[in-house]
Amino acid sequence: MASNLFKIEKLTRYIGACIVGLDLKEQLNQETVRALYQAWLDHIVLVFRDCNLTQEDQIRITNYFGRQAKLARPAKYYPPGYSTILPNIMLISNIRENGEPIGALPDGEMMFHHDMLHAEIPDKGTMLYSCEIPDRGGNTLFASGYAAYDTLPGEIREPLEGKLAFHHYNYGSVQKGDGKGTAAYSESLHPVFRVHEETKRKAVYVNRLMTEKVEGMDPERSQHLLSAVFDHMEKPEFVYSHEWRIGDLILWDNRCSAHAREDFPNGQRRLMLRTTIQGDTRPF
Repeated sequence: MASNLFKIEKLTRYIGACIVGLDLKEQLNQETVRALYQAWLDHIVLVFRDCNLTQEDQIRITNYFGRQAKLARPAKYYPPGYSTILPNIMLISNIRENGEPIGALPDGEMMFHHDMLHAEIPDKGTMLYSCEIPDRGGNTLFASGYAAYDTLPGEIREPLEGKLAFHHYNYGSVQKGDGKGTAAYSESLHPVFRVHEETKRKAVYVNRLMTEKVEGMDPERSQHLLSAVFDHMEKPEFVYSHEWRIGDLILWDNRCSAHAREDFPNGQRRLMLRTTIQGDTRPF
């Protein structure tokens, strides 16, 4: 598929497209931004290869897709060359200085999740730019919530229609700066299947990392149904696995996809710059 502005190369049947022939270092006109936004809605995940972006470029590109969310957890330390990191850019990195990670989500694999699902109004999109990558591993997997919902067997889907799920996420530390040692966590209630407010399609909106139960349902039945949904959503046919290269920029839609990270070798550096796009509405 192609437009007269850039080429769109599908990556899998259900999710993911590579955008070719677009120079992101240039200021995009409104027609191009509209076409790019539609490509995002159509394909859920957009991949831009071989970029050479500044922090200012990434912020400008993020703003094409909505209001940039404020950085929730600013990094305490920065690697060489990033001591002047711009506001609202998060470091995703395992690099350590003085024994402490310079950024968030430093090591190992992460189960499938939706960014900020535990918030009252979750972020609608995330953008990640690769600066340093390990020799192997560290792939990011993206699962289509649309495809998972559309193909979910009725005996699993029907008992969950109209239900809310409870989500909890522990940041693994104490709330920074409050002086009280308050546990750093966030909780929310959102539909098991959400309606994307722009495409009007339904998507699976629960995940293995953060979702704990279905509200008002017997715990054993809740666990059984949620596990079945997780297993179904994570089937390989619904997933795009991205093997990172330096200079890759990826944008994904948190409203209709979940993502996970594969493990990578200890001692190998990984550095990503993350920006996020504010959600417009509470999920429904």
